[in-house]
Amino acid sequence: MLENHEMAVAIRSAIEGSGRTQKEIADAFGVTEQAVSGWLRTGKVDKRKLPKLASLTSRPLSHFGMGDGSEVVSVPATPGNYVRVQQLDAEAGMGEAVENPDYPDVIRAIDFEPGYIRSIVGFVPPPGRLRLITGNGDSMQPVIQPGDAVVVDTGITAFDGDGIYLINMGNGQQIKRLLDRGVIHVASDNKNYGDPFPIPEGTLIGGKVYLRNRIERFN
Repeated sequence: MLENHEMAVAIRSAIEGSGRTQKEIADAFGVTEQAVSGWLRTGKVDKRKLPKLASLTSRPLSHFGMGDGSEVVSVPATPGNYVRVQQLDAEAGMGEAVENPDYPDVIRAIDFEPGYIRSIVGFVPPPGRLRLITGNGDSMQPVIQPGDAVVVDTGITAFDGDGIYLINMGNGQQIKRLLDRGVIHVASDNKNYGDPFPIPEGTLIGGKVYLRNRIERFN
């Protein structure tokens, strides 16, 4: 694997040599142009993304300091009769937005019984789809308390009915409630944060949020 500064050079040369724009790369990965700019600036990108980047830019994996794919981190398997959920070293703002690395480190992996996961999200998802992150702030009180770990279904990347979502309105990750009022509105459960407002154009949905420590679904 290349050092960060070497990776930044490799990514830049691959994208520029492919004739693709940063926006095209961002759209292909479902991230913002700002995220791609971060790759070019810092070289910090999860190596699980490199095979796709190699394909998009018609470069061999060796261009990014990788071999035949054996170095790619695989999606964690579901062990036996349990569902494994990774807890990420990441926060989502409940108030001010929080900027996280594109691919934060995994703190730990937690195994849950399928019945428990089904009671929270309504089904048993494939391995790697659910993530645990920490909420930071008080805008979603009393439903989510500061420091609560929430389950994010990363398979939901578009509005899927009224509920709580992980979103990025352009300045970082936030946990907010989305409401269908003919036009999708963004709301905080803490009324001190004001009235719901129309979702800004270009807002990214990173997943639907469920409260880990409650058995019932709250969406």
